[in-house]
Amino acid sequence: MTLSASELRRYSRHILLPQIGQDGQDRLKQGSVLIVGAGGLGSPAALYLAAAGVGRIGLVDFDRVALSNLHRQILYTTADEGLSKLEVAATRLRAANEEIAIELHETELTSANALSIIKPYDLVLDGSDNFPTRYLVNDACVILGKPDIYGSVFRFDGQVSVFSASTGPCYRCLYPAPPPPDLIPSCAEGGVLGVLPGVIGVLQATEAIKLLAKIGKPLIGRLLLYDALHMEFRTIRIGKNHGCSVCGREPTIRELIDYQRFCEGAEPKVTDESLEITPTELHDRMSKRDALTVVDVREPDEWNLGHIEGARHIPLGQLIAQHNTLDRNQEIILYCRSGARSGRALQMLQQAGFTKLKNMVGGILRWSSEVDPSVQAE
Repeated sequence: MTLSASELRRYSRHILLPQIGQDGQDRLKQGSVLIVGAGGLGSPAALYLAAAGVGRIGLVDFDRVALSNLHRQILYTTADEGLSKLEVAATRLRAANEEIAIELHETELTSANALSIIKPYDLVLDGSDNFPTRYLVNDACVILGKPDIYGSVFRFDGQVSVFSASTGPCYRCLYPAPPPPDLIPSCAEGGVLGVLPGVIGVLQATEAIKLLAKIGKPLIGRLLLYDALHMEFRTIRIGKNHGCSVCGREPTIRELIDYQRFCEGAEPKVTDESLEITPTELHDRMSKRDALTVVDVREPDEWNLGHIEGARHIPLGQLIAQHNTLDRNQEIILYCRSGARSGRALQMLQQAGFTKLKNMVGGILRWSSEVDPSVQAE
């Protein structure tokens, strides 16, 4: 046993559980978890893993605290706005449990560093919010033989599973290819119920504790679905795909790839620079009162949050139904949050016979950054 007298007192309610006991608590102390993303999922997961006595917790993130984070990312407070997430998180976690080690990786997880960062840990808890990172984490875990505790949230719905290539399916078995980005918007575009990441993050932490303590039945081969609006949980079985490109019998992916490029393969992009316009260029043309129509294709809640003055609002899903209200003889500038949905909108209008079109690269995020900071982008 390696538990000190203070640890025996701290974890006494754990130790009273016959499934855990001193042996299980000792395994937690000897265990290590890498949390990818110190945001909505990573915040509650990290707090509970620290409180549970997981001996070594690694955090990967390179973001700073923003006001829009605070309704769901419970590691941070208003006073932390603008500070490094990892520095704040480390302070909070060490205050919660001084007995454990907190290791910080203040960098973007990439194909170049993922294997070296993940390798020293027993398992990975994936709290990322984008498809390239999810595929990267999955493939790295398969290559290294590490369990990948997956979680995702969107609006009122959440998912949790444990992807373990040795005994069950991996993330690619369930999702062989990413969806088009305009089909499933991010939380910044579609919103998320503030408490939802708390529920999913705690479920991920639960699976991590079970795996480290070697208790219970983990979610290997099962996908847990949570509907917060109707307060419903359901579980579906997922099988291992023996033809999977990374964990199948004859894998074609044996090393990490360019995941941004992989995910962009399904993303509608404007590659012709003649069909693009920067926010600064658009602002200059609007200042000169050039004859053009600016169209915002985001959702109503995004529009209400902040938009370009003088723009028309036609959500992407209504664009085809309303395209006849646009003047084909006037140049049309399309924009969304970051440029992906407006790129899709441009292609839709091209197919409808429009020829005078441009996509504002970088979307409202870049407009707010480069042209008008008073426009709230998220």
